[in-house]
Amino acid sequence: MNAPYSMKLLPALILSLLAGNAAASAFQLLEQTGSGLGNAYAGSAAVAENASTIFYNPAGMTQLKEHEFSTGGVLVAASFKFNDTGSNVGFLTGTGSGGNAGVLGFLPNAYMSWALNKDLYVGLGFGAPFGLKTKYDNPWVGAAQAISFDVKTYNINPSVAYRVNDSVSVGAGLNWQRLTAEYKRQVAVVSAVTAVSPLVLDLQDEALGWNVGALFTLTPATKVGVSYRSAIKYKLTGDIGITGPSAALNASRSSDAKASLKLPDTFILSGTHQLSDKVQLLGDISWTGWSTIPKLDVLRTSGPFSGQIAQTLDTAFHDSVRVAIGANYQYLGDLKLKFGIAHDQTPVRSAATRLVSLPDKNRIWLSTGAQWEINNDSVLDFGVTYLLLKKSKIDNDQLADGRGRVTGNFQANAWLFGVQYSRSF
Repeated sequence: MNAPYSMKLLPALILSLLAGNAAASAFQLLEQTGSGLGNAYAGSAAVAENASTIFYNPAGMTQLKEHEFSTGGVLVAASFKFNDTGSNVGFLTGTGSGGNAGVLGFLPNAYMSWALNKDLYVGLGFGAPFGLKTKYDNPWVGAAQAISFDVKTYNINPSVAYRVNDSVSVGAGLNWQRLTAEYKRQVAVVSAVTAVSPLVLDLQDEALGWNVGALFTLTPATKVGVSYRSAIKYKLTGDIGITGPSAALNASRSSDAKASLKLPDTFILSGTHQLSDKVQLLGDISWTGWSTIPKLDVLRTSGPFSGQIAQTLDTAFHDSVRVAIGANYQYLGDLKLKFGIAHDQTPVRSAATRLVSLPDKNRIWLSTGAQWEINNDSVLDFGVTYLLLKKSKIDNDQLADGRGRVTGNFQANAWLFGVQYSRSF
């Protein structure tokens, strides 16, 4: 295999790993390290226990050793099951509930930090801040609104941190991010020939963002961290493809496409407090600006319908808040036990704006884990979380657009399993 081909193939291989249902609200992925999973990511911007602090708060690098490396991942096993209570498929003939729309996904990460001197640090991080995949058995009653929806990102995050004094550190980073999205649904038009035609929308783009943070040591036992990640604007381009039995329809309705998407900014306020030699308390409150996505207009840019809107996804998102608390218990000299609980607010406003491709709901995180200090230079973390989601109602009426009315409720839950290996050298 020649080198140029290998370089083109590498991003595709990385993206293939980043599949899975989002474990945080909407399609946000908090799981940028396995070490925080056991605490439900409480204290994320203040802990700075390994190089993954590059993502949550780059200022935390000043708390690390001269050289640190951390890598791991989180396995996401999600379940979304639909119960129909009177959907109207309009001109289509689909039946069924779509089975389990959840999938199994894995989210890898890797981080490195270096001390240039005692106060100045640089680092590099890799992860996937946003992602989502839902896939229904087809045919089903909601096929005209979605059969599958797959969003992937990967993010490269060079960072720098500076220790101002013994109490204050600051940090900043740049984010190069790539997003790909694939959306598939059944074409809904008044024709027995074309009603079964599948439509596939593919979009992608690369964009830049930034993040900043600060870490304050209030007392030897208490730290407070704040961090902010900017919104990232995408100008997505791609194509719409129809591959049904009608060659005329395929030719006229297939086209190039574009859409503008602004992924949300996030703000985190965290704290840690060493209550005793064995007990550490952690807390976290975070805000995500989901109102940057009130809707998504997909425009055709070629063919006989160039300039027309092919479809609008009316998300109507509002900003959301997440609160988490956690505790660590030093069970033995080399073994620490971790616990955490969190409430994660959905940005979905109501049953009328809930999408079958994103059946999101407020969720409770119930987390536990352990950290094993293998030796003075190596640490291994394990974490497990159960996401409890209340039953979510949907009454999404797109009959006027020929995509039916989906009425019912979703029963959802997820298990997260994380591991992280960290080493200083």
